[in-house]
Amino acid sequence: MGMQVGTNKGVMVEPNVVPFIDVLLVLLIIFMVITPLTPKGLEALIPQPAPPDQKMSAADQRTVVISVNRDQTMLINQEPTDENRLGPRLEEIFKTRAERVVFVKGDPELEFQVVARVIDIAKGAGIDKVGLMTAKVEAGQ
Repeated sequence: MGMQVGTNKGVMVEPNVVPFIDVLLVLLIIFMVITPLTPKGLEALIPQPAPPDQKMSAADQRTVVISVNRDQTMLINQEPTDENRLGPRLEEIFKTRAERVVFVKGDPELEFQVVARVIDIAKGAGIDKVGLMTAKVEAGQ
């Protein structure tokens, strides 16, 4: 606190704000340091293709891929299915598996709402993680 002496009105007391500004600047620096600078996105699952000279292992054969064609027909690992049978079939496939991961491959000409409906059905069937496959990922690029 500072005091001024020598005025007609008597003693005036004014708060000294310099220490408050110092504390404010220190807090600002602390919050700037602890705030992450790089934004973190969503985690994505991308299946990795096997080398061409290697045969498929048992884990690769257990990979479940739901393919949605241009005419909205669906395949679970080359097994034809439809939207009504997709949920129960996925529950049947994954009832003995500990790892509940499925990949969805949609036709490029397809609207995303159809793929989103397949993802929703898979989540409703108890699938923990759903990955999206693209043509480049499937080609190994």
